Amino acid sequence: MSDPGSRAFYARPVTEVAADLLGCVVRYQGAAGRIVEVESYHETEPACHAFTGLTERTRVLFGPPGHAYVYRSYGVHALLNFVAEDEGVGAAVLVRALEPLEGLGEMERRRGPRAARDLCSGPGKLTQALGIWLECNGASLESGPIAVEAPAPAARLPAPVSG
Repeated sequence: MSDPGSRAFYARPVTEVAADLLGCVVRYQGAAGRIVEVESYHETEPACHAFTGLTERTRVLFGPPGHAYVYRSYGVHALLNFVAEDEGVGAAVLVRALEPLEGLGEMERRRGPRAARDLCSGPGKLTQALGIWLECNGASLESGPIAVEAPAPAARLPAPVSG
């Protein structure tokens, strides 16, 4: 897997990007979480904002890959997506849930006291917990302020010798 902090990581089919984002870590404003649930959206799908074409709202979706597409859902929540595929193609991966890793106190301050498993268990919850809002729309994932990091390599234990 290439570096999820690089534009090249996102300049691939959106379904591949979505699969490779699972396990990656998102960092922003003193908090971090591991991506555990995503959804991919492509301009050919009616559920994708890009389906109706280029508008001021969808401009970032059709822009270069490796940028945050943050929009308000139902007038309340900001939702975090990562733009994928080639520039001119409307495609993105919605980050649906995170496993909180760092900054739990800050997440609780932003969301109110609750069990750790409930801090980032939905797309609106995770943006609130991380402090991500509409001003992050269009932010480069290469230069920040949102950072996406590859998952830590799995620990490998030596197998017992048999015989």
